[in-house]
Amino acid sequence: MSMAALLALGADKATAGQIATISDLGTLPGGTFSVGTGINGRDEVVGYAFTASQQYHAFLYHDGAMADLGTLPGGNYSVAAGINSRGQVAGFAIAASGNLHAFLYENGAMTDLGTLPGGSVSVGKAINNRGQVAGYAYPANSDLRAFLYDHGAMNELGTLPGGSFSAAIGINDPGQVVGYATNANGQYHAFLYDHGVMTDLGALPGGGNSFANCINAQGQVVGQSQTASGNTHAFLYDHGVMTDLGTLPGGSNSSASGINARGQVVGYSQTSNGDSHAILYDHGVMTDLGLLPGGRNSYATSIDNEGKVSGVAYTASGAGHAVVWTLAH
Repeated sequence: MSMAALLALGADKATAGQIATISDLGTLPGGTFSVGTGINGRDEVVGYAFTASQQYHAFLYHDGAMADLGTLPGGNYSVAAGINSRGQVAGFAIAASGNLHAFLYENGAMTDLGTLPGGSVSVGKAINNRGQVAGYAYPANSDLRAFLYDHGAMNELGTLPGGSFSAAIGINDPGQVVGYATNANGQYHAFLYDHGVMTDLGALPGGGNSFANCINAQGQVVGQSQTASGNTHAFLYDHGVMTDLGTLPGGSNSSASGINARGQVVGYSQTSNGDSHAILYDHGVMTDLGLLPGGRNSYATSIDNEGKVSGVAYTASGAGHAVVWTLAH
């Protein structure tokens, strides 16, 4: 397992009126593409990036260096999906069998979390500060099912009534899990799983499908839902109410991927010209987080409690690079 270091953190970029500075984290040596998927309060960023051989490898970026986290034994592909405040990383990688398996990376070692009984595929999507991992897997003779991995055991979370599919995407420190599942009508609906019960969070008025991506310790949930117009909008679900967060001016679609303990939401929105820009939603206002110089598109994936945001932004040449936005205070 190699631990490749990269260039020091690129110079911060900001323009007048911007609410955040953007820092380009670069790529793994010889690679051309990277995405930041998660960030913790220790300025550690995880994600995935192309290697020189054009294989995706999970990475951990810290103190100006991007380290290749390697793969599971016999595999050639890995993706880091989340990191907690202890530096534990969850994700998924190809195992020697050729199937995707969820992993936990800590203390320099990537551990295969296995699969649900009789299954062959699992994907880790999120990790909380207790080391619990949420994701989805194929059990034997079944559609995908959400799971919670805790104390060495992978447990299936079931489905919504009448549904056959579920996928867990986010988890908070109390152990509440969010994601999406099919209902009896075959629609995908955002769910909240808490103390053994999976609750349908519904959809925005007139909308069909909805998807939950993240939950904070206060139980606030973010994701995206179809609207009555057929577009998809970011939502915030709080105390039983799903609120449409709208879009940037002139945009049609938006999505929310992360929320911190302060209720600050990040994701992306289309703009009036159809490009996608990373956004911050805070105190009822959606703001454009900005781009790399000359780039046209950016996407925010996660926000820590200090106001630092991970994601990906595209360069003037069209290459995607992992980035961090630091909010102005």
